[in-house]
Amino acid sequence: MSEETGSLTSALGALIGQAVARDGGWLPFDRFMALALYAPGLGYYANASRKFGAMPSSGSDFVTAPELTPLFGRALARQVAQALEVSGTKEVWEFGAGSGALAQQLLEALGDRVQRYTIVDLSGSLRSRQRQRLAAFGDRVRWAAELPGHFSGVIVGNEVLDAMPVKLLHRVGGAWHERGVAGSAGALRFEDRPTGLRPPIEVDGPHDYLTEIHPQAQAFIRTLADRLEKGAAFFIDYGFPEREYWHPQRHMGTLMCHRGHLADADPLSDVGVKDITAHVDFTGIAVAAQDSGLNLLGYTTQAHFLFNCGVLELAADADLAQRAAMQKLVNEHEMGELFKVIGLAKGGFWEALGFARGDRTDRL
Repeated sequence: MSEETGSLTSALGALIGQAVARDGGWLPFDRFMALALYAPGLGYYANASRKFGAMPSSGSDFVTAPELTPLFGRALARQVAQALEVSGTKEVWEFGAGSGALAQQLLEALGDRVQRYTIVDLSGSLRSRQRQRLAAFGDRVRWAAELPGHFSGVIVGNEVLDAMPVKLLHRVGGAWHERGVAGSAGALRFEDRPTGLRPPIEVDGPHDYLTEIHPQAQAFIRTLADRLEKGAAFFIDYGFPEREYWHPQRHMGTLMCHRGHLADADPLSDVGVKDITAHVDFTGIAVAAQDSGLNLLGYTTQAHFLFNCGVLELAADADLAQRAAMQKLVNEHEMGELFKVIGLAKGGFWEALGFARGDRTDRL
């Protein structure tokens, strides 16, 4: 670990230790995760380290679909174009825009169908990189730290729901506990406390079971529903419907950390220099949306969604490297099956292009 990295980790660890002390010696995991990822200037998404890139040699930690190939954004643009036309809007909102790669791809593909492209991103360092990448689009692109009270347009979010803080639940000896963080800087540890919280469905079996629940992601969807006057939203992420998420055999949960294109399951070590994620509960997202007045347009795999949006046609004119990268987006053993797409709309149901074939809404 470099001196700079060690200093960042020490500073963030001290900040987390202070939060633990203020809360009487125990911090719920979702509050720890929020600090580890988003503490100003120190959290993983708030510091200046490089996150996105195809290879570890670049100093990056992971690669996302828009970084692999622009074919991803060009295919998604076809769905966004349809949603803009159906809703009669001309604005796109992107949450968690990362390097700005997806924004660039959508803006290039959509042209003058988008009058304004708004990026909502909590990371100052990432906003700076996005501004550099998107400078050619001038004042068509703007940034916001939060949603306005009311807005219209098409929302996109690629790998944003998985980065929202989760609560950890641990069933031990048949009794459920909430897992939190105790200790001090340099000596953080897990500590479980009895809780009335439960997964949304019963987990069969008497065995010990560690898992996550997602109140913040669901609250985010409810906020979108409350403030979106007309338009649609498309979220792409890795995750499952609830019957798969809380399968009895998934007894270690889905929480995972990423650094240097390697994964580990220890979020308490090297805080601030690695990502912390959990798979998305897509049933919970769909229920929160529908309960809040949004219509469910569809739910399918990333592979089906991209095929429906014409990615094969787009790839026909691409070079060999781009076609090879596209295979990673759609192959079952790569991103094609694990990643899902959910579509939501305000103002009535319509037949969305991306869910024309292979819709799995009945599995939610």
